[in-house]
Amino acid sequence: MSDLDTTTYDWDLFVIGAGSGGVRAARTAAATGARVAVAEDRYLGGTCVNVGCVPKKLYSFAAHFHDAFEDAEGFGWRLGEPPTFDWPTLRDNKVGEIKRLNGIYARLLDGAGVRLINGRARVLDAHRVAVGDEVHSAAKILVAVGGWPWIPEFPGSELALSSNEVFDLDRFPERFLVLGGGYIAVEFASIFNGLGSETHLIYRGELFLRGFDREVREFTRDQMAAKGVDLRFDTNVERIERVEGGLAVTLTDGETLEVDAVLAATGRRPHLEGLGLEALGVELDDGGYIQVNERFESSVPSVLALGDVIGGPELTPVALAEAMHLVRCHFEATPPNASLDYANIPTAVFCHPNIGTVGLSEEEARERYDAIRVYSADFRPMKHTLSGSNERCLMKLIVDDESDVVVGAHMVGEEAGEVIQGIAIAVKAGLTKADFDATVGIHPTGAEEFVTMRTPTRR
Repeated sequence: MSDLDTTTYDWDLFVIGAGSGGVRAARTAAATGARVAVAEDRYLGGTCVNVGCVPKKLYSFAAHFHDAFEDAEGFGWRLGEPPTFDWPTLRDNKVGEIKRLNGIYARLLDGAGVRLINGRARVLDAHRVAVGDEVHSAAKILVAVGGWPWIPEFPGSELALSSNEVFDLDRFPERFLVLGGGYIAVEFASIFNGLGSETHLIYRGELFLRGFDREVREFTRDQMAAKGVDLRFDTNVERIERVEGGLAVTLTDGETLEVDAVLAATGRRPHLEGLGLEALGVELDDGGYIQVNERFESSVPSVLALGDVIGGPELTPVALAEAMHLVRCHFEATPPNASLDYANIPTAVFCHPNIGTVGLSEEEARERYDAIRVYSADFRPMKHTLSGSNERCLMKLIVDDESDVVVGAHMVGEEAGEVIQGIAIAVKAGLTKADFDATVGIHPTGAEEFVTMRTPTRR
């Protein structure tokens, strides 16, 4: 350990929150010899494991079977009876898997010698934390409590679900409405559409997935609409009322839709309520996020923070990377001499079809560089030449013209996240378009398009 007095306090590190970032920080700090405790009042694994990435991906798998059954006929498979979907089976199998993962997290902490304390922690001062009737002292306190869904107030907003509840509905909603335009909104619109719901997506802006490449957004819009998702842009929900048989949702354009459930996927905010940070003087920005320096120290140096509470990319792998960097800064003998690099972080959106992306969008690249080249391919995947599906795939590379470096890579199509994970290594390494061109493709695959696109689509 680098800068800790191991005798003054009960713990060298006290972590509030046992999500991905908190658990990783606790385990890696303990591996350096630090004495570590973690307090968690809800569930091990945080949002990602319990009400985020993991169950969402499981439900996305389930929804993809709808297309798979239809695609199979073109390959000679005959289903004896029309397939039917049983919501309780998916829901309850998901519950079993999450419980299994919760147990793994508990064993990981125990195996690392970290004490797990059940309860909501409250920071008393710069070095003391209360959990129930227990008071613990710590050289450093790490806030890693993640975010919490936020639903705007409007008449009937209390009738809307958040992403916390949508996985565990008693009954499958035959008519489903999603309010929002971010990751969660487009993913759940695709999921419930694939599972068989009549699905509507309502977004106040002119196009969803703000911040993504414009061509990717437009392509995704068209593909989702072709699959039957009713997309309503430049409109909002005015009110929700309970009616016989469901909910009546009145939109700002005057139309009323009757549905069985409404998901408000309208954003998440740091889950800091009741932690005592404001009384301690921990500075927050205008969005309510904890302000930290490159060592993840807040305005109270002994209080650290990472993950969704600090306002960076709200992605599980980012929280894991932050946890590793934080431990190197505070618990290893030789701290890193540079801050964590947030450039070229890949991400995926598990809508149908999937989106995978890394680096700059075309719009960002045009602002940053004097000249760029854009290579793109929009095609019907080989699989669908027999399946009969009209689903298409988009692949796109963005190149700085002067250096020939590939500064952005984007894909909309089946398994886009899996493909872009590999491409992300090349983009992170700063490889050039010539490097891509010199790479032999794997044939026949869709991914080979990334190394066979030779003629710029535009400059």
